[in-house]
Amino acid sequence: MRDAAINLRALPEQRDLIDHAASLLGKNRSDFMLEAACDRAQAVLLDQVLFSLDADKFKQFTALLDAPVAPNPGLERLMAVKAPWSADAA
Repeated sequence: MRDAAINLRALPEQRDLIDHAASLLGKNRSDFMLEAACDRAQAVLLDQVLFSLDADKFKQFTALLDAPVAPNPGLERLMAVKAPWSADAA
């Protein structure tokens, strides 16, 4: 059960745009806006690149970054597949 209210004001044109998009997806305005806002919020949170490490953890982290790449046969097979739109794929 939803019990936290979120209120905002919009221009009539913005409301109409949101309503039109929501109706195309078979959703009401609230559900559409909540889903869109949550998707964007999650993207912002996942996009964060700043993290803190103590000196020991930082050494471990940089050692992993500097280590030679281990062979990955699955990735090598994937990279060898020609894209279907590539001229030499046929």
